[in-house]
Amino acid sequence: MPVQTSDQKWVAQAATGDESAFRELYRSHVRPVYWIAHGLLGSPADAEDVTQETFVTAWRKLPGLELQSESPLPWLATICRFQAANRLRQRRRDQANTTDAVDDTIPSTISVEEQVITAALAARIAAEVGTLSDLDREIFRLCAAEGYAYQAAAEELGVSHAIVRNRLSRVRTRLRGAVKEASDA
Repeated sequence: MPVQTSDQKWVAQAATGDESAFRELYRSHVRPVYWIAHGLLGSPADAEDVTQETFVTAWRKLPGLELQSESPLPWLATICRFQAANRLRQRRRDQANTTDAVDDTIPSTISVEEQVITAALAARIAAEVGTLSDLDREIFRLCAAEGYAYQAAAEELGVSHAIVRNRLSRVRTRLRGAVKEASDA
């Protein structure tokens, strides 16, 4: 029987209505989802709103979810992209209906192609993170997604500062390679 990751356990528990499991999923993935939204929308306020809308939608859809990978991040990224697209459409409608208002925050240069590239890149990163060892994935989650300092992550995981620093460096190099590979494709 395959061993479940903590994400898979949280998804399974949250799908049954366990709010504390959903909070753990939220804490684990809120930053990556926010940065995907921010990349698509270019506005911190809209990115915050879309991030919240993403998790509200995820909560509603969890009971029927069949996770296709170890991480729910690709699924959350897809929800986020749809929510961001809805937000962009709404902004454009609002701007078209308000002739006196000019909103310089609407990114006029985000094309469908760029949205697809951003989505593909997020999925590629999530897939690459899914292939990491449990320790490397936890180090990445704590340091990159939750903003822990190396020492704090080391204490949380019961390893040395050097292990966190060295492994995170290797993970970042690996992810940069995945990003470069995706952008060259």
